[in-house]
Amino acid sequence: MATYTQFSNNDTVNSLDRVFASAWSGNVNDLGTSHFSSSTQYVQTTPSSSGTFFMEVYDKNPSDATAEVQYSIAYGSLTGKGAEDFSNETGAVGFSAPKAIYSQYRNLVFGGDETQNFVFDGYTPDDIYIINVNRSRYKNALRLGNLKLNLRGKYAGGNGLLELTDDSVTTSGSANAIRAGVGREFNLVSGSNGVRLGSNNTFVTDSGSYGYVYPDAGFIILNADALDHSGSLAGLPGIGLETSQSINAIGDNPRLLQDALIAGNSFILDSQEDIASRFYFIRVFNQDFNYTTNDSFTQNDGTLSFDSMIDNPQTYITTVGLYNNNQDLLAVAKLSQPLPKNFTKESLIKVKLDY
Repeated sequence: MATYTQFSNNDTVNSLDRVFASAWSGNVNDLGTSHFSSSTQYVQTTPSSSGTFFMEVYDKNPSDATAEVQYSIAYGSLTGKGAEDFSNETGAVGFSAPKAIYSQYRNLVFGGDETQNFVFDGYTPDDIYIINVNRSRYKNALRLGNLKLNLRGKYAGGNGLLELTDDSVTTSGSANAIRAGVGREFNLVSGSNGVRLGSNNTFVTDSGSYGYVYPDAGFIILNADALDHSGSLAGLPGIGLETSQSINAIGDNPRLLQDALIAGNSFILDSQEDIASRFYFIRVFNQDFNYTTNDSFTQNDGTLSFDSMIDNPQTYITTVGLYNNNQDLLAVAKLSQPLPKNFTKESLIKVKLDY
């Protein structure tokens, strides 16, 4: 009786299932105005305090034991403005947390190329904002085509509301670029549900596009200059964000973007989880597994305990074990009910492993 059966290439099939869900805690689809920061994390008492680098944003007041971090906001500056310098020594001007943040994301996106700066539709600003979604929130990637990021600033014209999305639907899912460090890059544009508003994604000629979405890395980069302008200029509107470009002084810029998110009253984002599966087809032929290795099946001398089992054995399959080439047990599959087996019956059992 065969105890082990070797799988062939025809006995296994790989599968990939893609599951989408709301990215925010509690399966909440829209954060709305629920953007809370922590007074113990977002502090800027020294140039190297955590709050000078980023602001963690919760779905509830952090004093609530159930509050969880949803994303973080960081402000980056090519010239190091908007925060205090790390040191007042000669030659240390402009070396600050925003400069470090800009360099960090430049290295991430461009694979360590420190000569490449962020360019938005031909325009290179000094300042950027980063919305970095918590890793546990977006799973494998951000879902494209349903991103809704509403910002409302100090500009009163047009109600001061800017509705942003990715342009994945407009571009039929074609990435703007594939970046060495973070994968696909899509434009962040004025519009909804992945559809760009109008024929291009430019804010105004002198300010460039709104930003980029990096779904595989889970973050969004925004062009500060585009947000700072008001809608009184030609082209699509800004929100008058008024990014602080103070030299060697606290700028509190993450707070500006947080306030704009709260006033915008809508931040919709879904996660994408890829579940890899392998199916094993266990083919039990009529000649196989009709006898059992159970000790009660045989006497001490090796003879069968029941004469009726000699010519017409009857067994029941209850468990399938998957082994490696060294016969080490790797996985066990339990059948919902015993499966009768004898020389007149054949079976096909499908086992699915998710990983």
